[in-house]
Amino acid sequence: QVQLVESGGGLVRPGGSLRLSCAASERTLSRYVMGWFRQAPGKEREFVAAINWSGSRTDYADSVKGRFTISRDNVKNTVYLQMNSLKPEDTALYYCAADGSGSWLRTSRGEYGYWGQGTQVTVSS
Repeated sequence: QVQLVESGGGLVRPGGSLRLSCAASERTLSRYVMGWFRQAPGKEREFVAAINWSGSRTDYADSVKGRFTISRDNVKNTVYLQMNSLKPEDTALYYCAADGSGSWLRTSRGEYGYWGQGTQVTVSS
């Protein structure tokens, strides 16, 4: 059982930056594909970014490409989401997800078996 704990959310002005962290209880996190999703009020949970075991491959939603960067530190069992040039439409509850059933990048919420509780990001002036 993998436990995921997100942190780093908060209130930021448009154009600002935040870095989210996802700490995992699993000591072999390097065997898990990791992803970030977000859910705004009244909307479906949507894919944001994913990273493979080693960090050599990543994938992003079109809405965040060029602004967000996903990375991982398998020694620290932590995954990060660096968010730059934030917009009000980035406001959402951000979730970390993990899955260990294969090495391919996953963009669908149904493909992830483990989820954190989420951290709130609010972009507002």
